Amino acid sequence: MARKPVQANAASRYEVTRAELPLHCPMDDMTLWNSHPRVYLPIEEQGGEAKCPYCGAVYILKDL
Repeated sequence: MARKPVQANAASRYEVTRAELPLHCPMDDMTLWNSHPRVYLPIEEQGGEAKCPYCGAVYILKDL
């Protein structure tokens, strides 16, 4: 299920599912005009939680 577009870097915490892997920030449904370069986050290797080194957003894997 696709999410509604959101502004990049607008929240500090996002919940994601396995369907959204591989995880990268900003995500596909984020507007990119005011964002940082795309970075891939190894959320599965980090116990289901990953933090973006650019914007500090924390991603939580919901169905771990």
